[in-house]
Order: sequence, then structure tokens, then C-alpha cells
Amino acid sequence: GRHISTAQRTISTTSQRHFENKGPEKQKLFQEDNGMPVHLKGRASDALLYRATMALTVGGTGCVIYVLAMAAFPKKQN
Repeated sequence: GRHISTAQRTISTTSQRHFENKGPEKQKLFQEDNGMPVHLKGRASDALLYRATMALTVGGTGCVIYVLAMAAFPKKQN
């Protein structure tokens, strides 16, 4: 059992080191006071995801309002 614990220890220490190096860079990026909202401070993919979410939200809201209006005022069939 001694060999397994050594291997696990090696894996956990290397992964910790990997995260420690990236942490301060990310903190600097997100704490920078450049007037940007936090959800757009990341990469371009963040902005793209935000725009897609807003488009879906606005589109979905429009659809719901349209369907509700059609249900509220049904066309009279003669």
C-alpha cells in the first residue's frame, strides 16, 4: 500500500502547484478597476456567452408575450 499513497501524494501536490500559479493572475484580472462588470472580465467567450444569453432571454420574453396575447384575444371564427 505504500506505493499507492506516494503516487497519490505526487498527483495532489502537482495539481495544487498548478492552481496556485494561475490564482494570482486571475485575481489581478478580476480585481482590476477598469469599469467592466465582473461577468465580462474574462475572455471573449464570456462576452459571447453573455450576448447569447441576453438574446435568448429577450427573444424568449417576446415569444411568451406574443403567445399570451394570442391566447387572451382569440380570433372569432364565424
